[in-house]
Amino acid sequence: MDNLHILKLCVGAERVEDLIDWQAMPQARGRDGLPCHVTRMWPKRSAEVLAGGSLYWVFKGVILARQRILRLDEITGGDGILRCGLVLDPAVIRTQPAPRRPFQGWRYLTPADAPPDLRASRAGDTTLPDDLSRALADIGLL
Repeated sequence: MDNLHILKLCVGAERVEDLIDWQAMPQARGRDGLPCHVTRMWPKRSAEVLAGGSLYWVFKGVILARQRILRLDEITGGDGILRCGLVLDPAVIRTQPAPRRPFQGWRYLTPADAPPDLRASRAGDTTLPDDLSRALADIGLL
């Protein structure tokens, strides 16, 4: 079975660091302390997502990071409605910037369409600021 990824807008975050800061807070973590993102819909293709899929995060129209999806938890909201908790690996992996048009909810992302991870930085290297990465991606230079 092939794996499948999920693509989601990172609402309220402008930079990857905003996501990392949010996930460090207790309200962004599940009972086991792992980051958990709650969404209304349960993936129909959950077996493929759980076969090595990641949640790819879109920041202001550009994919910039991903996190491996460890499991899917049933979560009942305060309104009694059952939701899906995407339990994530705490490691946030930066990807090569890839522009994406706005959408609502989440979408499936095939491995062929997923941007590659950025290579690990060498000691002393710095990463480009997210806004510069976005601008370079917009004109096709990244």
